[in-house]
Amino acid sequence: MSEQSIQGVTVREPAALPAKMVFTLAAGAGLSVASIYYSQPMLGIMGSGLNASLSQSGMVPTLTQMGYALGILFLVPLGDRFDRRNIILFKSLLLMLALLLCGFAPGIHSLLLISLLIGAAATLAQDIVPASATLAPVAVRGKTVGTVMTGLLVGILLSRVVSGVVAEYFGWRAMYQLAALSVALIGLALWRVLPRFTPGTEMSYPALLLSMRHLWLRYKTLRRAALSQGLLSVGFSAFWSTLAIMLSNTYHLGSGVAGAFGLAGAAGALAAPLAGKLADKQGPARVTQLGSALVMVSFAAMFLLPWLSPHAQLALIVLSAIGFDLGVQATLVSHQTLVYGLEPAARGRLNALLFTVVFIGMAVGSALGSKALELGGWSGVVALATLAGAASLLVRMMSRKL
Repeated sequence: MSEQSIQGVTVREPAALPAKMVFTLAAGAGLSVASIYYSQPMLGIMGSGLNASLSQSGMVPTLTQMGYALGILFLVPLGDRFDRRNIILFKSLLLMLALLLCGFAPGIHSLLLISLLIGAAATLAQDIVPASATLAPVAVRGKTVGTVMTGLLVGILLSRVVSGVVAEYFGWRAMYQLAALSVALIGLALWRVLPRFTPGTEMSYPALLLSMRHLWLRYKTLRRAALSQGLLSVGFSAFWSTLAIMLSNTYHLGSGVAGAFGLAGAAGALAAPLAGKLADKQGPARVTQLGSALVMVSFAAMFLLPWLSPHAQLALIVLSAIGFDLGVQATLVSHQTLVYGLEPAARGRLNALLFTVVFIGMAVGSALGSKALELGGWSGVVALATLAGAASLLVRMMSRKL
């Protein structure tokens, strides 16, 4: 049990949230964010089925990501103004409907429009994470957020594996219909286990959006966390966006094997709750330094690839993926713990600002990763990712507390 003072009255909090609630939050985060990645391994099948060109098919994940970015900026802050439980239910219904429509899309143009909607509704994940931080007692907030974020990252990493297998055996439409069912079930589960949330502000929607600029300028901790995590996202995205091409060109391995590498990343993500517990005990700032260092070392280890046999090279890539995914996840959990403690009534907006920079890092990493692979081969990608990890570590070493 821990104690908390509310309006001058000391009350006792439970030592932790019920395991059922934490699991439901983690599953909700994973299943919702997975919706924006299902299309990536299915683009060829989708394009053939809809008689779409390669460029048209390629717009599906692009518009989905655009929808997600817009949703983070314009929808996630609503969690500070309205009951977050109602928002989670509404977005669950919207995402379920969008996925279902996608499964029955008659043509590429309707599919592109629906993809934008899927991205916006999938920001449900960014409402679930602040909800877990609000509900968790301070003493175990890092551990709780870490567990929920593990669900989110596992959803990202395994979504490509699942959609690739389902599309191969049952078709791409079946994948979206199955995804709609999964979101409907988890949305109902969230509605049943979550309590009502008291809004943190009564500001109007325009004022809510304008206040985000004030929050960004006011909190150096937020800016430092966003920059550091954004740099790690550059390396993370550069690796995963070029891995399939490298495996095909160098080892003549198919996309199915590339998707299976997501299992290695998931293994690293599963250890993230340990980082949350460490953040609760040692302080989140310290964990951000350790996480950034682990990312840098894991990427740098791949400079040894030219001196290894092909089988040993693949083994090293797997180990590196486990290492840097654990580092990225541990640092993200700790950054969120730092940011959520700044102003509890503004957690939705703080989360939106943090993930906007993370999203920018992802986009930059994808673009720079492709260019690095073109100009310098896989060594160029490794160099880019290692430098990004080193820059993140430098940002974190500039302060021991923030």
